[in-house]
Amino acid sequence: MSAGRQRTLGGGGQHILDYLKRMQAENPAFYYAIQGDNENTGGNIFWADATARINYTYFGDMVMFDTTYRTNRYRVPFASFTGLNHHGQPVLFGCALILNESESSFAWLFQTWLHAMSGRHPISITTDPDRLIQVAVSQVFPETRLRFNKWGIFSETQKKLTHIYESHPTFEAEFKKCINETETVDEFESFWASLLERYVVLDNEWLQSIYNVRQQWVPVYMRNTFFGELSMIGVNGDLSSFFEGHVNASTTVQMLIKQYEKAIASWHEKELKADYDTSNTMPVLRTPSPMEKQAANLYTRRIFMKFQEELVETLANPATKIEDLGALSTYRVAKFGEVHKAHSVNFNSSEVKAGCSCQMFEYSGIICRHILAVFRAKNVLTLPPQYVLKRWTRNAKSGAVLEEHASEMPNNSQDSLTIRYNNLRQEAVKYVEEGAKSIHIYHVAMEALQEATKKVAALKNQGFGTQDGTLMNGGNSEINAPENIQTASYQSADEKRKKIHELTTELESVNQRCEVYRSNLLAVLRDMEEEKLKLSVKVQNARLSLKE
Repeated sequence: MSAGRQRTLGGGGQHILDYLKRMQAENPAFYYAIQGDNENTGGNIFWADATARINYTYFGDMVMFDTTYRTNRYRVPFASFTGLNHHGQPVLFGCALILNESESSFAWLFQTWLHAMSGRHPISITTDPDRLIQVAVSQVFPETRLRFNKWGIFSETQKKLTHIYESHPTFEAEFKKCINETETVDEFESFWASLLERYVVLDNEWLQSIYNVRQQWVPVYMRNTFFGELSMIGVNGDLSSFFEGHVNASTTVQMLIKQYEKAIASWHEKELKADYDTSNTMPVLRTPSPMEKQAANLYTRRIFMKFQEELVETLANPATKIEDLGALSTYRVAKFGEVHKAHSVNFNSSEVKAGCSCQMFEYSGIICRHILAVFRAKNVLTLPPQYVLKRWTRNAKSGAVLEEHASEMPNNSQDSLTIRYNNLRQEAVKYVEEGAKSIHIYHVAMEALQEATKKVAALKNQGFGTQDGTLMNGGNSEINAPENIQTASYQSADEKRKKIHELTTELESVNQRCEVYRSNLLAVLRDMEEEKLKLSVKVQNARLSLKE
């Protein structure tokens, strides 16, 4: 689709706006914007909650912009920005209702999203193939690698070539093999030419059009850019995976927010489970390699399984040195019996660095079997640090916000508020995870939390407000430490009473939220105790079975 289109939300628009206003009132780090800043213009609407914004600081290297609604004729023009977390699961970076489809509207949407993400550009962005989106991306993200969603192209190809698909049942499999399984540009070009000739489609306009933009969607042309895909043939390429099963063609505007929140809750639960599995179970090692044990302790479970697969494959992919220039050497790595599919690996022994012609590390962030085979031949027993991307590790969410945004805090009031919120939230999440590990630690953590709540309340009662970089104590002076606190002075007793009332109300609200957090902490503890009990029963049953 390349022409602009105007949509309307009908009577459900106000329902969406009321929700966005309520969420921002409850949490200032919740961000939303309306194109033209006028609720009655029918402009596009964008929003991102605090979790989406903080997740972007950890996993914003690659982004997928999902506009499935355009091809599936959804009742609601709902689009989303998503990525992949450290478990390879979909993670949300923001949502939009696209009422006005034009180059300028998409440009506004991308600029607004980028502002909400503190101006940090992604390395790559994947979108549905569309001229309007392509132009907007080139304007807003000039340095970001744009990739078209190949599954959208596959789907459109099936529609455009229905007669070919029906008359030649093998065409689809051959077409996908050409795209997904060719490993070099020369191999793709040869396969493509042969495909068009065998099925007599040399002059087909659609095939020619997608061939002309092959560098923006055929994987073999994209290997030198990080897209975070765990499969080299892109099995996980469906852009709609985050909201799949929650938002579809039958979803109405009135249903949207409820389904949106269900999807978020569902993926949050899946991430917690993946975190728990990674932290509390040890994968079965398949080799005596110290590198495998190292990786098991570094990576999340799913990423380790992918690494382990590559490591085990080195046994069937020997490395043969073909050139030696001292510290620099070149190896040919091929599977037994498949010499024609050999890959070339350049190795620098002084820096323990290697580069492979398959470019799997550049594309997915996981080291390939070919480089691992060379490491094996050179007795490199542990993974060099440059081959461990933090975003795939157990500690992917540690430190990033503080490290990357500390210098930004004085610049903008709203951004600084978001950063402070995100920093506190991240520390709180880690606190809950540690505090729930045992009943003893839980009681200690709860006492400390209650004491901290009292200290925060004491500061609030002394006149501290919420303006960025200042203390609301009757002036705008910036002070750096608690010892500089002075008694608030107000113009009148009425103003003082009013201020006390406001702070008391705010304190009550904070206390209510703390109660919610405590309840959630108890729920986590109960769930963990139940899981331990179930595991204990299974162990006992297994022991009884062995005795019998």
